Amino acid sequence: MADPLRVWAPRARQVDLQLADERLSMRPAGGGWFEAPGPLAAGTDYRFRLDRAEPLPDPRSPWQPEGPQGPSRTLDHAAFPWSDGRWPGLRLADAVIYELHVGTFSPTGTFAGVVGGIDHLLQLGVTAVELMPVNEFSGRRNWGYDGVDLYAPHHAYGGPDGLKALVDALHGRGLAAILDVVYNHLGPIGNYLDRYGPYFTDRYRTPWGSAVNLDGPDSDEVRAFFIDNALMWLRDYHLDGVRLDAVHAIVDTSATHFLEELRARVAALEREDGRRRVVIAESDLNDPRLVREASIGGFGLDAQWSDDFHHALHALLTGERTGYYQDFGRLEDLARAFRQGYVFDGRYSAFRRRRHGRSPAGLPASCFCGYLQNHDQVGNRADGSRISSLIGADRVKIGAALVLTAPFIPVLFMGEEWGASTPFPFFTDHQDPEVAKAARRGRLAELASGGWDPAAAPDPQDPATFARARLRWEELDLPPHSEVLRWYRALIHLRHRIPALRDGRFDQVEVRYDEDAGWLTLRRGPVFLACNLGDREHRLQAPSGTMVLACGGAEVESGRLVLPPDALALFA
Repeated sequence: MADPLRVWAPRARQVDLQLADERLSMRPAGGGWFEAPGPLAAGTDYRFRLDRAEPLPDPRSPWQPEGPQGPSRTLDHAAFPWSDGRWPGLRLADAVIYELHVGTFSPTGTFAGVVGGIDHLLQLGVTAVELMPVNEFSGRRNWGYDGVDLYAPHHAYGGPDGLKALVDALHGRGLAAILDVVYNHLGPIGNYLDRYGPYFTDRYRTPWGSAVNLDGPDSDEVRAFFIDNALMWLRDYHLDGVRLDAVHAIVDTSATHFLEELRARVAALEREDGRRRVVIAESDLNDPRLVREASIGGFGLDAQWSDDFHHALHALLTGERTGYYQDFGRLEDLARAFRQGYVFDGRYSAFRRRRHGRSPAGLPASCFCGYLQNHDQVGNRADGSRISSLIGADRVKIGAALVLTAPFIPVLFMGEEWGASTPFPFFTDHQDPEVAKAARRGRLAELASGGWDPAAAPDPQDPATFARARLRWEELDLPPHSEVLRWYRALIHLRHRIPALRDGRFDQVEVRYDEDAGWLTLRRGPVFLACNLGDREHRLQAPSGTMVLACGGAEVESGRLVLPPDALALFA
């Protein structure tokens, strides 16, 4: 028998359960909670009325079949026929993560459409799929970071059963599943949390509005709301991990930080069912405490994205110095990232006009995720252009090789592996005209503050902006895309074949470079990589071993490695 519905509504004197044809009074259950008189059958639509006002969806709604402003629907999680009972979970140290957006990955834009791409992912060699946020949001088109019903998979993607079927299919083929979750703010349409209780605070601000109340009065239940959400994805949807969006915008002055508490609760779930889970953070702080053990003052998370590595690599490959790229552009920066994860470890940042970061000494490289592209670094450009549209194919190959031979956990962004021609611009489908107008204004202001030309940005509300972002799968068999795809497959399979590429040890990374000449070499165990980002040919001593990959005309001649501009050679 299902438990009765409960809702935390400390701001209400009376709460009623609104069904299709009746209204039931809910009884106070202490601590601001109200409880329905009895359980509801799975598949029942319902809303809550607070002090006899208009009906609202459940803050913990498991399903919003009509979108964020429609009724909630009860769900029996135990009814899904899972087939992944022997799945052990994700081993992060060996992972190659593939980030994708459900709405643009396939022609159907659904969870089922992602299932249709599993063969491609297996041939590519990735081991884990990271889904951009999939909880309910306004309209049918969105990146997912404007979500509101955090417990409900988006109805247009396929709802709860669609997501479960996707995770089950991934596990059945040996692939892990990670979900991007947003706990620093909620979207503007369908966000009714403040009607129920003090979920937000005006003591802090985020770039997206009011901050979540994690350390003020009545914050215990707010913390539980978000932690229970993460546990639900991991337990009821069998996901192998969560990636936490922009944790620098999560403010908590409690003695036990929200992130530390979250990881501890995930660890308890791991002990309970024997499956490995991961918690990965995105942060702009360069703060190693995120991934240091809780016993020595850290939060104990498993990994964090390394924007410094991306920025150092991108600036070298493209020559861009706009916005935060002004802090990068030297081989020294890239070498520093290879050796410790951060470029800024307390050094002065010209972009920020202050010192930035803290030393990550003692951390393993497997605490960092490295990438040539991700949704932010593509989508936050004015026109959403990928790096393959900014530089030649040889430089793209150099970037891929440096990511996939780095000591970090590699992350690829969908379509990157074949140099997809499709951009990934910012897009929305807000149904409220005023919110849509505000989204346009906010997007243009954000671009201008980052040094981009707002005139180059497409209208995020225009359906054509979304349509341009859909991957074109027919490109896989066409040059030059097919050539780039073969390169990525070879690099990923090399990473799987050679344990030294997955050891996560900074002390085994050997980097040499000549800033003026523009060449860099990287050695990790039996693997030696040399690349030339300068404007003239260079000759280096050829290493022992076989040259297994090369681009840009690299060759060995009389015991010397010849590297023309934009050339790379990889020996193993």
